[in-house]
Amino acid sequence: MIEKDFFLEVRTFSAVLSALVKIKKFDVVLSLFDEMVKFGLKPDVYVYTAVVRSFCEMKDFVGATKIVEEMENDGGCELSIVTYNNLIHGLCKERRVFEAVEVKNLLSVKKLKADVVTYCTLVLGLCKVEEMEIALDMMDEMIGLGFVPSEASCSALVELLRRKGMILDAFFMVENLVKLKLIPTLFSYNALMNSLCKCGKLDEAVSLFTKMKERGLYANDVTYSILIDSYCKNGKMDEAFDLLHQMAEGNVKATVYTYNSLINGYCKLGRMREAGSLFSMINSQGLEPTVVTYTTLISGYCREEDLGNAFRLYHEMSGRSIPPNTHTFTALIGGLGRAEMMTEANNLFNEMLEQNVIPNEVTYNVLIDGHCRLGNTVKAFELLREMTEKGIVPDTYTYRPLITGLCLTGRASEAREFVDNLHRGNQNLNEICLTELLHGLCKEGKLREAFNAFKEMAERGVDIDLVSYGVLIYGALKQRDTMNLSLILKEMYKRGFMPDHVVYTSMIDAYCNSGNLEEAFKLWDKMMDDGCTPNVVTCTVLINGLCKAGFVDKAELLCKGMLASESIPNEVTYGCFLDNLTKEGHMEKALELHKSMLRGCLANTVTYNILIRGFCKLGRMCEASELLTKMIDHGVFPDCISHSILIYEYCRSGKLHEALKLWNLMLTRDIKPDRLAYNLLIYGCCINGELTKASELRDEMTRKGVLPNLVTYKSLNYGTCSINSSFGGG
Repeated sequence: MIEKDFFLEVRTFSAVLSALVKIKKFDVVLSLFDEMVKFGLKPDVYVYTAVVRSFCEMKDFVGATKIVEEMENDGGCELSIVTYNNLIHGLCKERRVFEAVEVKNLLSVKKLKADVVTYCTLVLGLCKVEEMEIALDMMDEMIGLGFVPSEASCSALVELLRRKGMILDAFFMVENLVKLKLIPTLFSYNALMNSLCKCGKLDEAVSLFTKMKERGLYANDVTYSILIDSYCKNGKMDEAFDLLHQMAEGNVKATVYTYNSLINGYCKLGRMREAGSLFSMINSQGLEPTVVTYTTLISGYCREEDLGNAFRLYHEMSGRSIPPNTHTFTALIGGLGRAEMMTEANNLFNEMLEQNVIPNEVTYNVLIDGHCRLGNTVKAFELLREMTEKGIVPDTYTYRPLITGLCLTGRASEAREFVDNLHRGNQNLNEICLTELLHGLCKEGKLREAFNAFKEMAERGVDIDLVSYGVLIYGALKQRDTMNLSLILKEMYKRGFMPDHVVYTSMIDAYCNSGNLEEAFKLWDKMMDDGCTPNVVTCTVLINGLCKAGFVDKAELLCKGMLASESIPNEVTYGCFLDNLTKEGHMEKALELHKSMLRGCLANTVTYNILIRGFCKLGRMCEASELLTKMIDHGVFPDCISHSILIYEYCRSGKLHEALKLWNLMLTRDIKPDRLAYNLLIYGCCINGELTKASELRDEMTRKGVLPNLVTYKSLNYGTCSINSSFGGG
């Protein structure tokens, strides 16, 4: 039009600017407004409103205020409340609520009256900044003028009252609004139920739901969703699922958000089969799963270490044009990290960046944690630098794995230096970080340094807990440092801490392991005197110590005593006796005991492994091999250790073919070999002259992210030397 010299009217600009606002092209609005002014056209109220809205959306309130003043000074322009409502909305959105209230208060000077939009916007803004008293006054003023408040403003006020712990006030406010017929009754019940659920009063919410039905009110999808979500968050999945059936019976259509709550509830409990069934129901109900649906399921599968299903869903998302978000990638990266597949985790992180999905502190935390698990602290600290350069603030969840990683690689003193540097930089660390540092120092035998670090952290205001004392006590016991043990215990009592089951049990365990049963029983007596009744773990530790020392009769007496008390023996307790019997070669007695354990549902993979090891030790390989089959028949699944014990014995006795056969069987059962399993088979191949196969296994373990160690290379060197020796002899 400009190029063809058409005369441009104000309404032309007005129509274009209003349309641009709708599609959020606020910068173009301001550019066109400048062009309009150059043409000498006088803006109307619609143009002014569009420009004010654009300035507000771009957070330029100086510009917005100037335009309003320009409009007010334009004598020929009729003022509109809509323009001021846009300014009020923009200010409230940026939490500049008192400025917004001032704009509303000055409306009368301009001969304008606030409308329902003005009031509702202000109530929402005041609730956002938790100005409860002013928000209540604004609501009263609105009602006094005969305006009907929106559901959003009522919800915000009810929610603010709930957060302030004023549940009764919220209830009465809603009841008054209902009596005045200003809001629907069902909405009032939904708002209150939502508030009750959020503050953990689920029973009261359910009671309200029952009263609602008694009054003849029909629950809608929002009502059910509120209760279902709360049931799921409380782990009450049966009750939540019953409500889903009630919805179907009442012809209330469940939304995808209802299904998301249920899926999340089942995933948190590790019940992935039920979660998967609900996902199928979403599709069968004609609903579209959201990114939250997929991410929730992916997180669940990752927690259960089922990366196959997690990545199947990730690829399915792409097929359905549902872009993964930060949480999706973080869940998958975390899953790969826990599986020690850091090459794949790094690749996925790069893929995330390529898709312009911004990582957050949790993404970096899981990556750092994954690298630290494998002892790759160099990469972990590179990621720490990267996240700080991007302005992402590290937290205790970032620092903890770094401290653990340094300690894991035998660099506890460096970990302490790192902690000191963080303290100098005013970084707050919690007691969990302290415990990791203490554990690392104690593990390296640096008890004095650990004790000093402990005192320094206490002086810095770190909340010392019983776990920290427990670590120091265990460190002292491990080194048999009775002098420091006495100091630690005195310090603990001085600070008002009493040993609990964990501390007592760790002390008893340490004395049992060192063969000092006399001290172990003294602690047992002191534990009883302090009113800390030994639990099943404490009893089992003492039984294990007695069995190892050859006092099986006393161990049996203690076990009988457990049966007479509340500490019922578990599979670990019986496992102590089983372990002793197999080590002594009493396999028939061991089998009898294991049959009893099977009847009591106490047999597990560990107990079968004890039996397998016992038979292998006696050279009874057929019986050991049969146990693998029997395990599966009894619903117990063999693990990597079950196979490794047999593989080692086959290799040692020159039956490499049988060992390789069992290895392949393990792989077909989808059991991932660990470093020990690889090392055992590599050693077997080397001593049996199969050096090529040994090298192939070494390459395979590296490819699968299982790092070879000194034992791996020693076996390969032994094999190479043996072959060279044979050729030399020939």
